[in-house]
Amino acid sequence: MKISIVIPVYNEEKTVAQAVRKVLALDLDKEVLIINDGSSDGTREALAPFESMEGVRVFHSPVNFGKGSTVRIGFAFATGEIVTIQDADLELDPRELLKLTVPIREGRADVVYGSRFMNSGRGGSLSFYIANRALAGLTNLLFGSRLTDIETCYKVLRRDVIPGLKLRASRFEIEPEMTAQLLKRGYKIIEMPIAYNARTKEQGKKISWHDGITAVLTLIEQRFWM
Repeated sequence: MKISIVIPVYNEEKTVAQAVRKVLALDLDKEVLIINDGSSDGTREALAPFESMEGVRVFHSPVNFGKGSTVRIGFAFATGEIVTIQDADLELDPRELLKLTVPIREGRADVVYGSRFMNSGRGGSLSFYIANRALAGLTNLLFGSRLTDIETCYKVLRRDVIPGLKLRASRFEIEPEMTAQLLKRGYKIIEMPIAYNARTKEQGKKISWHDGITAVLTLIEQRFWM
């Protein structure tokens, strides 16, 4: 089964080339879809060596639309039987995808999440940990699930699941939106533990407390009005 790996990128000139090389090194039948979301640093130049590579497609947006928009663009162009997302910041090791795809390849799952909080301690700052566990707890309360990490980048899906989702998010609210819709449509999400190398705001982490509030509102909206 071919896997489509969608890589949203915004101002990651220091890490994106290494992240893409790690993805390309995976022993998987794959295609790589890189969406440069209007970066204003040297990201475009860092991606130049990959634009002529077989199995790699690079898209450049003239403006910054947000992670949700880039993910939706990547999903629209994906042709693999399996689709996932890989951030360009090296917080997650692409080699984790080797195990995360196994339940789908074996026909045991339609969706697999890589959880940063299973069997691996806290991960990141205390406030980051509390916010993520609170969002997972709210999700479980609203949708009757038992998830530990809804904000994980590693959401691995059968591609035939995606057309049934009505994704509209432009920014980081794509994470709760996707999770809520998967749960509402009855897909069982299998979680597997992954390693996590958390970045700080000073190192370039872009998500903020504002995004946490938006995530809460998105979950409530998806539960009661969508």
